[in-house]
Amino acid sequence: MRAAFRTSNPALSTKSFGGFTGIRIESQNAMTIRGTADRTAILLAVCVFAAIWPWRLFFQSGDPSLVLPWLGIGTLGGFVTALVTIFKKSWAPATAPIYAACEGLALGSLSAMYEVRYPGIVLQAMALTFGTLAVLLVVYRTGAIRATDGFKRGVIGATGAICLVYLGTFLLRAFGVNVAFMHSAGWLGIGVSLLVVGVAALNLVLDFDFIENGAKQGAPKYMEWYGAFGLLVTLVWLYLELLRLLAKLNSRR
Repeated sequence: MRAAFRTSNPALSTKSFGGFTGIRIESQNAMTIRGTADRTAILLAVCVFAAIWPWRLFFQSGDPSLVLPWLGIGTLGGFVTALVTIFKKSWAPATAPIYAACEGLALGSLSAMYEVRYPGIVLQAMALTFGTLAVLLVVYRTGAIRATDGFKRGVIGATGAICLVYLGTFLLRAFGVNVAFMHSAGWLGIGVSLLVVGVAALNLVLDFDFIENGAKQGAPKYMEWYGAFGLLVTLVWLYLELLRLLAKLNSRR
């Protein structure tokens, strides 16, 4: 990932827009920032509406076992659909909404379980997620923060380190080794969560810059869906990390 449009979001990889440099595309068939924003709103709406089903199912039945299948279907479906979208970008107008629906099923199931244990936590996490998105978008548009090469390298390095730690933690837990600091409600665990939330939020800046430059290059219209898909990937990650952070904070009360 060494081109000008470098980003740590795997969905918005370096080569996503790089191949369109110098290609003339009619304006009505070219990617725009406004079009990407509209499609991001559509994907968010699909995600939220899909989340309503497992959420209502859980609170009407009170039985976690009824939503676990939806959690599994959403997680696996979202992972597979994300891979398909990344490798077949032209399919994004069809696969991005499917990804959003799958993530909605997974997030709705997981959020319901958190909400039962910590009432009000889901609304707080959602408010913080969209608040972070709005603030960083304003800050980015005003030029107060810029995605310089140094900034990109720092965020990419931090994101890669987090991925490695998460992978290592997963493998250790699979062999029965508990990595307490990643999940504890102690100050170290909270500090780790704060760090991860900060890195996830900074990825939004890279995504804004990446999409803006893609639009300037005149990428084809379907890349609006792909750009929206990439933003949703980051927002889902940010929401999940905020949910974990708030759960740790609430457990200390």
